[in-house]
Amino acid sequence: MISRYAKVNLLIGTGHFLSHFYQLCLPTLFVVLQRQFNITFAELGLAVVLMTGTSAVLQTPIGFLVDRYGARPFLIGGALIMSLAISAMAFATAFWQILALALISGIGNAVFHPCDYAILAGSIPAERMGRSFALHSFAGNVGFALAPPIVAALSSVMDWRGVLLVVGGLGLPVVAAVILQSSILHDQTRKKEAVSSMPVRELLHPTLLLFFLFYFLGAMASGGVLAWLITVLHQVKGLDLAAASAALTAYMIGSSGGVLLGGWVADKSDRYLAIFVAGLTTFSAITILAVDLVPMTGSVAIGLMLASGVGLGASRTPRDVMLKDAAPPGQIGKVFGFVSTGLPLGSAVTPVPFGFLIDHGHAELVLVLAAGFLLASILCMGSAKASASRDPMPTAAE
Repeated sequence: MISRYAKVNLLIGTGHFLSHFYQLCLPTLFVVLQRQFNITFAELGLAVVLMTGTSAVLQTPIGFLVDRYGARPFLIGGALIMSLAISAMAFATAFWQILALALISGIGNAVFHPCDYAILAGSIPAERMGRSFALHSFAGNVGFALAPPIVAALSSVMDWRGVLLVVGGLGLPVVAAVILQSSILHDQTRKKEAVSSMPVRELLHPTLLLFFLFYFLGAMASGGVLAWLITVLHQVKGLDLAAASAALTAYMIGSSGGVLLGGWVADKSDRYLAIFVAGLTTFSAITILAVDLVPMTGSVAIGLMLASGVGLGASRTPRDVMLKDAAPPGQIGKVFGFVSTGLPLGSAVTPVPFGFLIDHGHAELVLVLAAGFLLASILCMGSAKASASRDPMPTAAE
């Protein structure tokens, strides 16, 4: 018999899986779409920018709506919009239609962070929260990992229109399951006086701004590593492309596995979460520096990047738990909507300037800067914890 908690984790995790899965569907089809519509790859990149940018911009306003009206209607509506928009791309006759539908899909995708965390906070007891947050993040990582091979496999038996129609349709049974099982999805606890919601200006509270920077700087580091690790290891360390690619794969596998480890630790003790996060983030930064600066073979680089990924991944779930604990009751939607905007924004910042460094013969600085961003993020985390203790955020407008 599946417990209610397991069902909640499965429903929320599956939706988060699709959220990430759909973000990589189009890039996997870029070569085919470029020939189909006779456009540049820069124009194709605009589709991804519209999808992810729209989602990032709308997370915070949707968080306000979630806190006021509840998460379930927005979760159902957002998942349905996202799925139908992807399926509708199968009928596009001009590229501008793909762009319009990418924007619409981004609107649907914007609901997941504020809705998911609000529902988990209301549906899962505190002693299981770390593992639930970890499973949520892990499901998103799996969505990223499986999108390219699944889309590639479907492309071998059908054209791109069929692929988009099929993968878009995957969201419909998920929406149906959420509707049918909505009775087990409980919203966050909301105090009566909090219905008016904390004012928008409270998003500029020092605690939230520091948490935002914590998320943002960590994403800057990860974005740079994911975009340029292979190039750096090939140019700086002289590794062949196969070994460099294996190091990146090891980093991603370690990060995904580390998320689950961090969830278990977060549930075992919440007294030392800040120390745990600081220690593991520092370990990840030092390991990245070692890969960049110390002479080593490909196998050693692969092992160190695996360890770095585990350390960074394990620090992510306790980070989310600390943010939840700092959020006022009934305000989790907007808090996570605002702070988690730092993730896509941070990931988008570093690839271009890091590429500029490589173009100008300074590839060795990429991993140094990535490690520096991680260490700087620790200062933001510690300051955020201190701010939350010293000056708690108000529950509602006062």
